[in-house]
Amino acid sequence: MAMPSSRAWFAIIAVCCVGLLGFAFYQQYRAFMDPCPLCIFQRVAFLLMGLVALLAALHNPRRTGQRVYASVIVVSAMLGALVAGRHLWLQSLPPDQVPECGPGLNYLLENFPLTDVLSTVLLGSGSCAEVHWRLLGLSMPGWTLFWYLVLGSLALWLAARRA
Repeated sequence: MAMPSSRAWFAIIAVCCVGLLGFAFYQQYRAFMDPCPLCIFQRVAFLLMGLVALLAALHNPRRTGQRVYASVIVVSAMLGALVAGRHLWLQSLPPDQVPECGPGLNYLLENFPLTDVLSTVLLGSGSCAEVHWRLLGLSMPGWTLFWYLVLGSLALWLAARRA
């Protein structure tokens, strides 16, 4: 049996990202779990990965183009994994070491330069340390880290494969 084409693999990555984002929006609007700023950044990474994978699947480029698309997906997955790792670290802190809650992301974006917003959000806040949901012992950022590693590894394999 022949391996699926690169186009099919990129489509699989795109569908996975759509599914993960769909689940996040379901949790937000149906389960009423408001996302913290780190959650929003993780969504942005999945959105970027999904859009690039969709473009790659539609474009169906030759070898060099496949490597470029796959590399962008890998970088996005790495950035998302870093944010998810930071989020997990905040969740593992003892309650007395959790940073205080700050203003919401919308307020920060409206009133501060982007560099200040990024540094403030990546420091995390008390809302980022709360765990509202678990599946098989992993919190939401644990599952996002898992999916960044899976999809990023798949994209890395796509960048390195010969055919």
